[in-house]
Amino acid sequence: MPRALSTPPVIAPGSLGGSPQPVLPVTGGLLLRPWEEADVPAFLSAYQDDEIRRWHTRRPSTEGQVQEWFEAYRQDWKHEKGGHWAITCDDDAEVLGRIALRGLDFDDGMAGVAYWVLPAARGASVAARGLRSLTTWALAEIGFHRLELDHSTRNHASCRVATKSGYLLEGTKRSAAVHDDGRHDMHLHACIRGH
Repeated sequence: MPRALSTPPVIAPGSLGGSPQPVLPVTGGLLLRPWEEADVPAFLSAYQDDEIRRWHTRRPSTEGQVQEWFEAYRQDWKHEKGGHWAITCDDDAEVLGRIALRGLDFDDGMAGVAYWVLPAARGASVAARGLRSLTTWALAEIGFHRLELDHSTRNHASCRVATKSGYLLEGTKRSAAVHDDGRHDMHLHACIRGH
């Protein structure tokens, strides 16, 4: 049974799931596009990288698991729970990284952001450019009011991406996430529409 709200939702239900997941342009000749079957090997290989493994404890270990993840990503879009994109060059299909909107809250107009970049693409602002494009689309076109991201306080590269992309550091969530080496404090960043 739908719950009664005293205020209308910030984003109308059906705003995303009723349309195909978009391909979003990124400055410098990059694209954000939905994951494709051909991306399975690249996605799986990403989780063999020590840095990605260090910060991402939920990892696929087989191509079959990646295919299950991709199907879950399609369902997330359909049911307006999230959007998951490959970051690629616009002139070929090479996967450079991943970016996602998760935990979509249409009532309050909020969502979380996550990303990683493959080793060969690091140092070229791939994550920051992708994050800025996704942020502009989510805030200006879709109508989200607040986007959040968090990362381990030990992940200095992710902190640089967040601040470079206009996500202000709001504080530290103590002992908020489990990593392979134990619990980590997490920095909380946010970007607010119109700020």
